[in-house]
Amino acid sequence: MNFVAMDFETASAKRASACSLALTIVKQDKIVDEFYSLINPQTEFNWRNIQVHGIHEQDVKDAPTFPELWEHIHALFSPDQLVVAHNAPFDNSVLRKSLEFYDLPAVKYFTLDTVRTSRQLLPGFSNYKLNTVCSELDIDLEHHHNALDDAQACANILIYQSQHFGATPLKQFIKPIR
Repeated sequence: MNFVAMDFETASAKRASACSLALTIVKQDKIVDEFYSLINPQTEFNWRNIQVHGIHEQDVKDAPTFPELWEHIHALFSPDQLVVAHNAPFDNSVLRKSLEFYDLPAVKYFTLDTVRTSRQLLPGFSNYKLNTVCSELDIDLEHHHNALDDAQACANILIYQSQHFGATPLKQFIKPIR
């Protein structure tokens, strides 16, 4: 499979408060490239979010804003691209709301949620949180809620599913983002 695994962390409950982003690029079931950046969300941080990911306001004060970062990565979000996330509705909404907040054009791409594929293809887990699925599949996840580690783990989950179940059962989970 060829896809980009995406993971955002946010500064607050507001979807347009991305404070880090990671992208893991997969070609023919192999991770071939990765991208990670902190993002200055230009908004206040909530203590609950800091507690989850450990990113503080001072960590991002010199980081690029979302529009500055978008200049470098927008080409990865094309109408024929598959973008994958674990709990994709969250990550897709962070992207959509960030684009809206900064008056940037919406993007079209295809998406797949590895929470949904895991529930369908791997029944019987106690839950389908990223760390649980990784533990059950013996996939390394060293720093849960670090965007790069989470994007890598998501990529490895889909690679595992592709190799064990084939592409056909995964196709039903691919949805367009318009």
